[in-house]
Amino acid sequence: MSTFDTGAATDLLATVFAPWIQDLGLTIERIGEADAVLRMPFSDRLTRDNGVVCGQALMALADTAMVFAVSAASGGYRPMTTVDQTTHFLRPVAGRDTLATAEVIRLGRTMAFGRITLSAHGDDRPAVTVQTAYALLGEPAK
Repeated sequence: MSTFDTGAATDLLATVFAPWIQDLGLTIERIGEADAVLRMPFSDRLTRDNGVVCGQALMALADTAMVFAVSAASGGYRPMTTVDQTTHFLRPVAGRDTLATAEVIRLGRTMAFGRITLSAHGDDRPAVTVQTAYALLGEPAK
């Protein structure tokens, strides 16, 4: 099994994701054994009324963070696609960076299941919770 660390994650972010995901300015805060923490910097470009970060940006952050958690659990990036994403918005995020903590709940041969919690930087209360399922389309890169 290869090592999937912060350096590999940073390379992955720059090469695999669509340009509009790269435009979010995401950074890798931490890569664990089966989890990952990403940061999305606050930007007025991501807000709706009253300076609240829009749900579309938050859902994209959650989905992206889980790719890194699955890659960490797999020992390297492997092609995958989102099968299901159930998102619950608990409180708004406004005027602060958003942190996404993604963890793999179950990693199988062809499917992965995960949980993501989003919070405003400096506030430990969850702002968004997400449950996800991914179809794994190939083996991890060696």
